[in-house]
Amino acid sequence: MSASHTSLKSVKDDLRYLRLLARDFPTISRVTTEIINLEAIRHLPKPTEHFMADLHGEHEAFLHVLRNASGNIKRKVNELFAGTLTAHDKKELCTLIYYPEQKLELVKQSNTHLTDYYETTLGRLITVCRSVSSKYTRSKVRKSLPEEFAYIIEELLHETTDDRNKQDYLNAIVQSVILTRQADNFIAAMCHLIQRLSIDRLHILGDIYDRGPGAHLIMDTLCDYHHLDIEWGNHDVLWMGAAAGNLCCIAGVLRLSLRYANTRTLEEGYGINMVPLARFAMETYADDPCEIFVPKVEQFGTELGEKDLRLIAQMHKAITVIQFKLEAQMYETHPEWCMTDRCLVKHINPEAGTVNIEGKDYELRDKHLPTLNASHPEVLTPEENELMERLRRSFMISERLQRHVTCLLSRGGMFSVFNSNLLFHASVPLNEDGSLREVQICGTTVKGRELMMRVEQMVRTAFDDAAEEGEQGYARDYFWYLWCGKDSPLFDKGKMATFERYLIADKHTHMEEKGWYYKLRDNASICDAILDDFEVKGKHRHIINGHVPVRAGKGENPIKADGRLMVIDGGFAKAYHDTTGIAGYTLVYHSRGFQLVQHEPFHSTEEAIRQGTDIRSTTQIVEMTGRREMVSDTDVGEKIRIQINDLQKLFKAYRKGLIKES
Repeated sequence: MSASHTSLKSVKDDLRYLRLLARDFPTISRVTTEIINLEAIRHLPKPTEHFMADLHGEHEAFLHVLRNASGNIKRKVNELFAGTLTAHDKKELCTLIYYPEQKLELVKQSNTHLTDYYETTLGRLITVCRSVSSKYTRSKVRKSLPEEFAYIIEELLHETTDDRNKQDYLNAIVQSVILTRQADNFIAAMCHLIQRLSIDRLHILGDIYDRGPGAHLIMDTLCDYHHLDIEWGNHDVLWMGAAAGNLCCIAGVLRLSLRYANTRTLEEGYGINMVPLARFAMETYADDPCEIFVPKVEQFGTELGEKDLRLIAQMHKAITVIQFKLEAQMYETHPEWCMTDRCLVKHINPEAGTVNIEGKDYELRDKHLPTLNASHPEVLTPEENELMERLRRSFMISERLQRHVTCLLSRGGMFSVFNSNLLFHASVPLNEDGSLREVQICGTTVKGRELMMRVEQMVRTAFDDAAEEGEQGYARDYFWYLWCGKDSPLFDKGKMATFERYLIADKHTHMEEKGWYYKLRDNASICDAILDDFEVKGKHRHIINGHVPVRAGKGENPIKADGRLMVIDGGFAKAYHDTTGIAGYTLVYHSRGFQLVQHEPFHSTEEAIRQGTDIRSTTQIVEMTGRREMVSDTDVGEKIRIQINDLQKLFKAYRKGLIKES
């Protein structure tokens, strides 16, 4: 059989699909135009990806790093104006790009020659915008343009300044923008466009929630972000479980918020009514100093008065005791989780003020437990039960919380594979020999990629009203196992020692033994085996995750397994800064390779605007490719290649008369 006959047979086999494709490309000229366009896109430089993890509610630091693209914008400004602008002028330009509206207000208060400022600034912004847009097609840039200034910006970006007539034309545009008093709005639009074009895709590797005050503000930003994927973290699934109505998760969310003296996300962000808990706590622990439940506000950067601290301590104790009861109930309901040994509240001896763990009695740090029933310590009192039902309703009717959880479900998952990079938050459970650990879920044994997919399916089932009631109820309970279960890929430790850390002084009981993944992940062959299981292809492939803070201050390296694994949780949360010695890692992957950016603490948005201070960052070259990567080298490039092949088949079908042009 000849090659041409084989090719024609292939076209006939695909005829049904090609007729559908012909609806979008009804003529030969439309097909060839699209092929030319797609081939051109494949030969553009690879767009920049931005990786961030463990944001923990630190919205000001997150938004600043997002605005400066982990220092990419500052680097671009330094390159473009290396010999023409002073260090002060470059800093001022960067601050304007990051915070245009706020910076312009300051400029107008002090600058008496605004027309000159506008002309100069617009010229510099056009230069920067031309540079950051050069990786994209005109069509893609056009889709990113603000509607009210789209035509003007497109003209400024793509018209040459070499021709004298064109230069006069461009100058006239700038002058018209100023004369019509649109300069402020136009400059702000240009700055936001530069921010958007500096990063093509954002990867959030989990733990948006807890500790910091602004998780809801981070989620507002992420829900509207242009290209985004989210790999769920353990703190995220805790909040998702709370939004689904899991009482253990609700108690856990409240306990963590009170421990860090931070209820802004709960109250201001999601409208959770904390008054019932406050009232219950004040009545139940009226004369109790609640000493071990007083949050260390100086560690978390919070300022509170004595009365507020006392109330928070009482609320903290109340919800913590409730959590210990609820989790004991949960473990007894699900013996298949093998966690009944964690029903520690049932081993408390109220009269002696001790708790028995593994046959040994330990003295309790706090012996005043008035809501504990000696016969059934895991049972909530009627008042506790009523309180938790009111809180459950508050979580489930919070429109903003439910909208944010919908975003986590629609744009997130347990893992992603993107451009030869395997992304997940914490762990892939392993055995001691490095093999993938088999885990039982609903009677099914799964491991590795299958485990991650099964867990993700379970999470989605909890929000699927079409699921059977028993199936949905189990999925709702499973959020708690994901939070603290031994074989959970979001936890993967021997135990979560919350009870011991609160109530037992002996620090030996506080130890949480990490799973084998954390002990073996510096082994290149084990990382390769994990990458193989997840079907990650490519010459340069990596695992990228967060979860465990990198103790950079003690010399720990975030690059492991001969470059195969990168850990980018350096500790965004203020509570981690003493532990890590830094304020977070982010990762940038552009057409030249990978750059790991180590950040020092961010002080405040106000300081950044007024003084032009940026986050001090140190960039480490992780891996540079031998040549500049193009779109053709990426996952998107492969999809485009397939599209081109399909269009070429449609072209042949038109030429052979198998499909008529319309």
